[in-house]
Amino acid sequence: MFAKIILIQSKLTEMNFKKLSLSALPILLLALTSCSNDDAAVEETFNYTVPATYTFERNAVTSVDYSGQSSRLLMLDEMGNYFKTAATNGTVADDAFLSEMYTNTNNRFTGTGLNTSGKQLKDKTAASKDYFSLYLGGGSTAEQVSVRALFETQFDNAKAASQGATAAAGVAGVYLDGTSKRLLASNGLEPQQVLLKGMMGACFLDQVVNNYLSVNKLDGGTNKVDNTNKVLLTGKSYTEMEHNWDEAYGYIYGADNLTVTPNVFKFWSSYINQVNADTDFKTLKADIELAFRKGRAAIVANDYATRDAQIDIIKAKLAVIPAVRAVFYLQEGKGKLATDNGAKAFHALSEAYGFIMSLRYTNKPGTNSPYFTKAEVDTMLASMVSGTNGLWAIDTLGAKLDAISTQIATKFGFTVAQAATVN
Repeated sequence: MFAKIILIQSKLTEMNFKKLSLSALPILLLALTSCSNDDAAVEETFNYTVPATYTFERNAVTSVDYSGQSSRLLMLDEMGNYFKTAATNGTVADDAFLSEMYTNTNNRFTGTGLNTSGKQLKDKTAASKDYFSLYLGGGSTAEQVSVRALFETQFDNAKAASQGATAAAGVAGVYLDGTSKRLLASNGLEPQQVLLKGMMGACFLDQVVNNYLSVNKLDGGTNKVDNTNKVLLTGKSYTEMEHNWDEAYGYIYGADNLTVTPNVFKFWSSYINQVNADTDFKTLKADIELAFRKGRAAIVANDYATRDAQIDIIKAKLAVIPAVRAVFYLQEGKGKLATDNGAKAFHALSEAYGFIMSLRYTNKPGTNSPYFTKAEVDTMLASMVSGTNGLWAIDTLGAKLDAISTQIATKFGFTVAQAATVN
């Protein structure tokens, strides 16, 4: 076959391309279609074991490292606690202090090693290779700046709400929710929850599905050749590709504490457990964990087709988590609108707001695009706070919450009732 194609190509190059006779085309097609099956690609076979836990070693030393991801998860946890302490103790939330936590400057963290980790949250917010790399045609720099500024605004909102006023329609202040005190912006949104849930999407989820599990990053440069030949990073026990996969894993499970009883799970890991507790979504946890383990084992074995299949599973399954939780909190909030002029509902609705933000950072397999576009997400968010004084306009809010709930549930193929029953 190879010789025939070269001969024909040689003759064609002698012809004037503009005067190429159509009669030559059947000859080329015949040569191409008359090839024997001897040239068919040989299917590769692999023999490896997928471990029962996310444990991988090389030369009796762990080859797993996601310490940077653990640091960022713990940083966000401390920032969330800063809001909570200001509300509980009646102290003013310092927006400058929070900004320095966001950029990890001036030693604002108390957690061991966080200040000297060299890591921060801001530079990883809306920073994925697939969605925010201009070279790859991703999101614009303007969007990245806007997203980061939105979180900075939550610091300003917290400062305004912690000045001593009681939260009310159009008034930023403190709301006593049972025994808990919460800071509310003038539109009723809780700055702490917008930050926490929003950052889970704009930073953690974006980094997982649009960056570290991006084939553009996993196979970037010489990564694939180096992984195949097991060229390790200098002074490390892992390849670049193995490390990228571990970093994705770390943004989901990097702050889980397995040394205490009961175990402490944070952020996506915690919400995976919550959604999985419902019988309608009872396989999500096992599916995600298996895909992470199987994909990592495939990388070690140079089985890239299996690795890519696990990427699609992780992307699809993880996207369900913010979708289900958004609908759950929208409906929980709707059920509390009649209490305290609606303020009783605002904690849940603020969580829903943050999870809806996260939908922009999902990645639908086969598309390299989110399940909901930025414009669609922005429209849903704007609808929530479109009334006079935002969430305080409870007379019209319920219908909006139902409409958004239905929109999200329909996109993902579950019902509002199914999501609303998740604990």
